[in-house]
Amino acid sequence: MQIARANALPSLSGLVRYNRSLAVGVNNYTSPTRTLTADANATQLVFAGGAVRNAILAAKQRVYASRSDITSTESSVFASVVAAYLSVIHDEAVVNLNQRNVDALEVNLKATTSRFDHGDLTRTDVAQSRERLFLARAVLQTAQVNLIASREKYVQLVGSAPGQLEPPPPMRGLPMTVDDAIDIAIDNNPDLASAKSVAHAYGYDARAAAASRMPKVQIFGTFEYANYFNTYGGTATDIFGNPLSSSYRQYDKTASVGVQMSIPIFQGGLPAAQERQADAQRSAALERATSVERQVMEGVRTAFAGWRASDDIIAANRTAVDAAQQSLIGVRAENKIGNRTILDILNAEQELLSAQVQLVSAQRDAYIAAFNLLTAMGRATARDIGLDNPYDPTVNYHHSSGNIWDWGGRTTTSAVATSTRNVPVQDGTIAPPKP
Repeated sequence: MQIARANALPSLSGLVRYNRSLAVGVNNYTSPTRTLTADANATQLVFAGGAVRNAILAAKQRVYASRSDITSTESSVFASVVAAYLSVIHDEAVVNLNQRNVDALEVNLKATTSRFDHGDLTRTDVAQSRERLFLARAVLQTAQVNLIASREKYVQLVGSAPGQLEPPPPMRGLPMTVDDAIDIAIDNNPDLASAKSVAHAYGYDARAAAASRMPKVQIFGTFEYANYFNTYGGTATDIFGNPLSSSYRQYDKTASVGVQMSIPIFQGGLPAAQERQADAQRSAALERATSVERQVMEGVRTAFAGWRASDDIIAANRTAVDAAQQSLIGVRAENKIGNRTILDILNAEQELLSAQVQLVSAQRDAYIAAFNLLTAMGRATARDIGLDNPYDPTVNYHHSSGNIWDWGGRTTTSAVATSTRNVPVQDGTIAPPKP
């Protein structure tokens, strides 16, 4: 914004010049051979038809848009981190369930083989048990690969290995109704705020372009000093033999102030073209703002529906897990009295595993849906989450906007993010459960 504001501030320039004549013309024998001049010029724009004012207002709107973009990026990063965090927890749980399933199927295969050796079961029972074991091992390996990918994604986003993750805290700040969520999103969604600010900026650009048709008024002042080092008058002498240089003043000073007005008469259609360009850009920005608003509405409504349905989905999956556990217990009991086959037990175990995995997935999806809802509402910033020392873009803004010195622009910058090159390669193993 200081770039636009600089046109409204005074401008001061100076020129220092030293000249030494190596040869002087015959008719200019009184000209000085050495001259030092120093000039100072100051100008101040008084009136520009509103061009500077509208340029400053446009710059302010772009500052607001940039702040909203920062908030949007911040919220997107947090949403990605939350998803990665929960994906690690989810995939660890899936690996754990599949590992337990493999362990149970290994025991089941040994028992089936032993019963086959005693003549209680057939080769078909043994083959079915073996098939389920090797399929379970393949599923376990797939789950471990997924866990590795989740951990590496976590490393990419966080910058360190996940380690032993704790369950996430309860979600707060969620709305009671979808209308409440929409109202909050309209006022706080950073993407929508950015799009609106950009549209406003182009509106001010159009006014600034129109102002270029107006006259410009400036006040100016100049000061000049010259020193001839006793060489003004040359080497000529008067009739008495005295040097003429003593008759000339060897330094000079001049100063002036004034007002000037420039009136544009014809500029080849440039002001009108710039105004049309800004109007077209504003029209496109307004359409984009409408499109962003639609995206926000879709995101809020979808996330709200997913979040509100998550409790019922989790409850249904818990019921399914309980039912699958009871079914497995019953199938095993009936197998002992000959009413169920080994295949029935294997199917019951597979159904229990599927129900447990779906429950874990539903719990992860519910938390992610809730956080996505907060993100769409604009309530997933560092301050909303409660992080210490969040980045405040207004600090740099106030520092920069008040800096009017030409030599105060450059600052030393360095990377803040850390490299993940030295983070150990992640694997698909999980720590044993705590006793």
